[in-house]
Amino acid sequence: MSGRGKKRAVAGSPRSAFKKSRSARAGLQFPVGRVYRFLRSGNYANRIGSGAAIYLAAVMEYLAVEVLELAGNAAHENKKTRILPRHILLAVRNDDELNKLFACVTIPQGGVMPNILAQLLPKKTNANVASQKYGGSQ
Repeated sequence: MSGRGKKRAVAGSPRSAFKKSRSARAGLQFPVGRVYRFLRSGNYANRIGSGAAIYLAAVMEYLAVEVLELAGNAAHENKKTRILPRHILLAVRNDDELNKLFACVTIPQGGVMPNILAQLLPKKTNANVASQKYGGSQ
């Protein structure tokens, strides 16, 4: 057995027919049991409460949903149907709270934020403004 998939209910035992995963009971998509196992094997503390895994799984799911929603919006703005690392970078860096959380994180293949310093832009003089306004040249 590979250990993957849901367990089948045995006809003889009435309790097994009502088995529900902790993720399903908590209304989460992230695996609570796996998070609990990693908390125990990570030696973070001698004792791990059952609510800790549920809370951590809920926080991780919320962060994943938030980043994916903003990255999907960035992909939609760039007329793309697939989320690329560039879209994740743009989503994270444009959001204040996520930018603070991911401050020391480098996203591979994400590129850099588009930024041109004001000193590098060409200066507009009165003659340039007048020629642009009336469409004529000097």
